[in-house]
Amino acid sequence: EVQLVESGGGLVQDGGSLRLSCAASGFAFHSYAIGWFRQAPGKEREGVSCISTEGRTYYTDSVKGRFTISSDNANNTVYLQMNSLKPEDTAVYYCAAALGGSCQWYEYDYWGQGTQVTVSS
Repeated sequence: EVQLVESGGGLVQDGGSLRLSCAASGFAFHSYAIGWFRQAPGKEREGVSCISTEGRTYYTDSVKGRFTISSDNANNTVYLQMNSLKPEDTAVYYCAAALGGSCQWYEYDYWGQGTQVTVSS
């Protein structure tokens, strides 16, 4: 069974930090790029960050310099370290896996259930 399980969300104050985890199982993790997406109430889902199978990382402009994506290939887990959080980062965060290994924002094969991140002002 394919699973992507996010964890690490919660409530944090403006300027705080959280680390999200995405634990993958049931598929060939090493063949997939892993992306983080978020969706705030009333807004469209947006791509936040991605790590390719070659370890290349990508970030949307609004999180550059504040978020860091990393991968623990031995444990099939991808992390998103989020620092200097702002109220506008409040959203449900999802991880997703894309076969082929290259990062893009449009076509992902598997999705997690999401984890809520709330940043209070």
